[in-house]
Amino acid sequence: MPRNGKIVRITLALVAAALLGALAVTSAGAAGKHSTDTLSGSGSSLIAPAVAVWETEYTGATIQYSSVGSGQGIKNISNRIGDFGASDAPLNKPQAAGCHGCVQIPWALTATSPVVNIPGVGPNKLKLTGSVLANIYLGNIKNWDDPAIKKINKGLNLPNLPIVVVHRSDGSGDTYVFTNYLSKVNHQWKHQVGCNTTVQWPTGIGGNKNPGVAADVAQNPGAIGYVSIAYVISNHLHLAKLKNASNNYVLPTIKSIESSAQLVKAQKIPANNKISITNPPKSAKFHNAYPLATFTYVIVPTTSPKATELKSFITWALGSKAQSSIKKLVFAPMPNVIVKAAKKTLTEIHS
Repeated sequence: MPRNGKIVRITLALVAAALLGALAVTSAGAAGKHSTDTLSGSGSSLIAPAVAVWETEYTGATIQYSSVGSGQGIKNISNRIGDFGASDAPLNKPQAAGCHGCVQIPWALTATSPVVNIPGVGPNKLKLTGSVLANIYLGNIKNWDDPAIKKINKGLNLPNLPIVVVHRSDGSGDTYVFTNYLSKVNHQWKHQVGCNTTVQWPTGIGGNKNPGVAADVAQNPGAIGYVSIAYVISNHLHLAKLKNASNNYVLPTIKSIESSAQLVKAQKIPANNKISITNPPKSAKFHNAYPLATFTYVIVPTTSPKATELKSFITWALGSKAQSSIKKLVFAPMPNVIVKAAKKTLTEIHS
């Protein structure tokens, strides 16, 4: 068995155990709370498994989180429904203006990943390039035995089977990350579709949030979609290896995500914390970088009656203990330079 495959299998087993554990102790975790305050948030389904772990470990306010997708999470906090929002996509200019005085704070680091359901092809076996992935989602490649796919998968028994393209139907940070990457690696995608939390998909069927996409991939032989690792586990999906700019086919692991995050050290972090680490350049430094890595954000009004509680919870989430507790869900600890920028932004929140 290839070493990378073994590492990913072990990682996925840990994720499965972690998810089951989080579900089992959610109600019990409230017993250890030292505060009667409650913080409610909504948004990203990608961050939801991590927040579920944090809910059980944080001993301050009780955390209540609703996984409604990044787009809805941004709308909710903009309308002051709840105390915080969460998105894997940084706010664009209209969203930032519409939030009426919000800050976005990076609080976790992970990846979104292409997953496939190809009869006869096992997990971690299929290889994809950014160009092939873009052409599948553009509708230019329609069958799994297409020459472009076979060329990079020599020796793999690819069936004569139509490709069922699955994408998000809701406003999604995963979609932002996915289309951000495709816009960097494919000229047609950049000019025809572009990058956003919602786009006009050239082809495919839509699934609601990560669970919906995962279910659609699992239920349709020949399907391809994109989800985060936690949903790979719960739906028994198969990851595909993705070629990075250094010409290596990599899987989403803690190390490959951390490798991509090194990109932030080479660029100035803007005041609004908008950061993209997809498709790091060809370099020995990014030799094993995963090209679909991303930061995910908590979105908070600068003026809030729960400013003290929010700052306390987010500061805790940025700490080493909280970051380590979600490594089992394939969230990589954030670089110190990002944590420093996040804590600086936290000072803008007040009552």
